[in-house]
Amino acid sequence: MTTMTQYRHIATMSTKDDAQNATEFVVFCIENTAKRMKRSGSEVFRELMKTGGIERFLYPSFPTLHTQSKDYIVNEVTSYIREHNPAFVE
Repeated sequence: MTTMTQYRHIATMSTKDDAQNATEFVVFCIENTAKRMKRSGSEVFRELMKTGGIERFLYPSFPTLHTQSKDYIVNEVTSYIREHNPAFVE
């Protein structure tokens, strides 16, 4: 995600706290998915960037997903990655 695109998406959130919470949520998703996959956070971040997963999946899903359990969230992120690059998950 380009910096400008990220700012544009965050700008649509109602408050600075909403934007910060969403960004913290994205980090939470990446790190916990990486832990389950036994990969580094950087690897998962790069994979999500390649597929648009941060901009088109994690940020837009924040209002719904952040209310779910960690296991549910990690399963959703893993499913997203698997749909876009099955080899990364195998």
